[in-house]
Amino acid sequence: MKPFMDKDFLLTTDTARTLFHDYAEKMPIFDYHCHLNPHEILENISYRNISHLMLGGDHYKWRAMLSNGADESLMYGDKGSGSDWDKFYAYASMLKYAIGNPLYHWTHLELQRVFGIYDILSEKTAKSIWDRANAMLATDEFRCRRLIEKFNVKAICTTDDPADDLADHIALAKDPSFKVKVLPSFRPDKSTAVSKPGYADYIARLSAAAGIEIDSFAALVDALEKRLDFFTSIGARVSDHGLDYMPEGDATEAELDAIFAKAMNGIAATHEEESAFKAAILERLGGMYKARGWTMQLHINAMRNNNTRMFEKYGVDAGFDSVSDALLAVPLSRLLDRINMAGGLPKTIIYSLNPSDNYVVGTMLGNFQGGEPGKIQMGSGWWFQDHRDGMVEQMKTLASLGLLGRFVGMLTDSRSFVSYPRHEYFRRILCEVIGTWVENGEYPADMETLGELVQGICFNNAKNYFGIPVED
Repeated sequence: MKPFMDKDFLLTTDTARTLFHDYAEKMPIFDYHCHLNPHEILENISYRNISHLMLGGDHYKWRAMLSNGADESLMYGDKGSGSDWDKFYAYASMLKYAIGNPLYHWTHLELQRVFGIYDILSEKTAKSIWDRANAMLATDEFRCRRLIEKFNVKAICTTDDPADDLADHIALAKDPSFKVKVLPSFRPDKSTAVSKPGYADYIARLSAAAGIEIDSFAALVDALEKRLDFFTSIGARVSDHGLDYMPEGDATEAELDAIFAKAMNGIAATHEEESAFKAAILERLGGMYKARGWTMQLHINAMRNNNTRMFEKYGVDAGFDSVSDALLAVPLSRLLDRINMAGGLPKTIIYSLNPSDNYVVGTMLGNFQGGEPGKIQMGSGWWFQDHRDGMVEQMKTLASLGLLGRFVGMLTDSRSFVSYPRHEYFRRILCEVIGTWVENGEYPADMETLGELVQGICFNNAKNYFGIPVED
């Protein structure tokens, strides 16, 4: 019987162990998509206790606690009225039931790598771990920035609205004491939310930020381009689009103006109107990204805010989202082709939350490659796929249909400053997959080439792909 989560955790072959310990383990992290709060990094916040740090913004953990019957007061960060100790104890009491869930591994990696605590977290050990971790969190070594540096993070791309002033990013760029690049990403989802309440209020905010009166579809596009240039001036090179479904449609300028006018007057667009509006914005933004050397990310097929009562009580990102099954192949092909025909397709990363779409995405990549290595990427196993089986399937599909060796690797996609051990989890799985192929005689045991491939996927490919200068 192997010991629990020892140094060779998840590594079952000699080749996998060599690849991880000699090549992958010490590589830096390029966190090209996350939801960390840049203001917390600027302020270099400290954490009042381990519950604040580990449970404050992690909806993965809240879902598991609810599944174990925990009271609502123990979830949702500071929105939950329960004490921090009660929240931590509820999580510790749940964890033994999470056998086979990546939370079990992630949590113990967090305890081991952040605090050097190798105890198994349970209701029996919760108080001891609470006391030891909290004593460490009271020191400067465990403030926000030090945690980022501890994991050798070189770049962080947060998720930001076009109307944001990016004041925190600007201030961080001027701070010589913090060497990690913290850059914004352009997330214009609200600009296309023509079926949602409050659209006119958002457009007023965007109009003020851009210094443009947004009174038509064309003016909206102009405002987005102006904000895109502002983001570029701060160092941003990545956009992100959260798409519940893949939009499609071929509306005329007059029809787009009519959809915009309806939304500004508080009349929700139909699904068909919204789909055409989103597709038109994406087409125009795609050309702008291409002209500026940006990368476009498409996060597709998440079904959000399913529980109306909980949405009304706690808002978005509270753990009530799931996988959607909207059709992808035809609208994705049409959109990419339209962008390509209009002004050339930018570097693009395509993620679908639905694993049944892996082959759709994997085969779509080859239709639009060319000009640079790995121009069109299949995104890493994401959200409900970033467990072992999901990541293995994503890697194997990409390898079968494209070039795994050009993959830009793992992203954190997290609001938690202790989520960086998930990169180690990914790297162990990567080395195990490749190591197994080598040991089975499916790829040569050329460690120099294998090491180059692994280090590329861990960090070097992303550094080269995004065009964001970082220190090795």
